[in-house]
Amino acid sequence: MTLSKKILLLGVTASGKARLAFDLARHLHGEIVSVDSMKVYRRMDIGTAKPSKEAQLKVPYHMIDVVEPSESYDVATFYERATREMDKIQLRRRPTILVGGTAMYIKALLYGLFAGPGADDAVRQRLKQRVEAQGLDSLHQELARVDPAAAGRINPKDERRIVRALEVFELTGQPISSLQTQFDAAKTPSEWIIIGLRRDKTLESQRINARVKKMVEAGLVREVQSLLSEEPCLSKQTRSAIGYAEIIDHLAGGMDIERTIEQIKISTRRLAKGQRTWFKTFPFVHWITLDDESTAEKTLHRTLRILAYEQDTGSGREGLAQPEEGEN
Repeated sequence: MTLSKKILLLGVTASGKARLAFDLARHLHGEIVSVDSMKVYRRMDIGTAKPSKEAQLKVPYHMIDVVEPSESYDVATFYERATREMDKIQLRRRPTILVGGTAMYIKALLYGLFAGPGADDAVRQRLKQRVEAQGLDSLHQELARVDPAAAGRINPKDERRIVRALEVFELTGQPISSLQTQFDAAKTPSEWIIIGLRRDKTLESQRINARVKKMVEAGLVREVQSLLSEEPCLSKQTRSAIGYAEIIDHLAGGMDIERTIEQIKISTRRLAKGQRTWFKTFPFVHWITLDDESTAEKTLHRTLRILAYEQDTGSGREGLAQPEEGEN
C-alpha cells in the first residue's frame, strides 16, 4: 500500500495506540513520529511508556530522547523539529505515522501554532511571585473562573501553562481557549488520515491502572531516584509530569508508596478524561471502538481497511462503503 497522506493515531493514555503505530509501521515499512510532550526527554523511559530499545531497532522513531530532563520544552520547539523530521520522511518516500496524546502538539501539527500575544515579562514575573506566595492551586482555581475550558485541560501542577493562560487573559481580556481560532474544528488538512482508538471508560480505567502497576514494578521509583541525582536538576516541567511528580513527593517524605501509586492512577485517569474532551473537537476521525476481544492483530486489520478506503476514495473511486467503526 502506497500512501501520500500522513497517518495520525489518536487515543487516550494506555489506549493501545503505541502498539498499533508499531504494527502499522512494520506492515507499511513506515516511520513513527512521537507526538508526546514527555517522551522527548532522555532517560524518562518507564514513566512515559516510551517504546523499548528493541522496538526502536525494528522501526525508525522520531521525537524521542531529543532533550535533557533539566531543560524546558514547548510546543513551538516541538513543532519546528517535528515538521523537519516529517519532511525528511516524505523525501525518503516512506509512510509517516504520527502517534501521541498531547493535544496541543497534535493540533499544532494539524493547524499551525497559536499566534497569541507575546510574553510580558512584568506580568509573568508577577504571576510567578503569586505562585510562590499563594501556591499553584490558587492560580489554577483563578484560571478555572476566567477560562474553565483551559483549566480543564491544563494539569493543576503545570505552572508554565497556568501562568501563560493567565498572562494571555490579563493582556487581552479574553480566555486563551477562545483565542485559539486556528484550531478550527470545521476543517481538517487534506493531507492527513486521522484514526482514533477508544474504549468504554471503565475498560480504559482498568488499562490505566494496570499500566501504572506495571510501571512501578518495572522500576519507576529507581528511575526517578536516578533522575533526581543528576546535575543539572530536573526542570519544573519534568518534575510536574504525571508519575514523576507523585514519586518525587513520595521520596521527599510524602505519602507512602501504596497511596502514591493510587494517586498516580487518579492523575492518569484525570488526564485521560481531559484527552477524551479534547478529542471530541477533532473532526473527521475514523474512530475504532475496542473491547476485550480486540487483539492487536484485529486492530491492525481494521486500521488497514480504513487506510484502503481512504486510498481508494482519494484516488477518485466512488461508491465504496466506509468501514463501520465497530467492525472487527
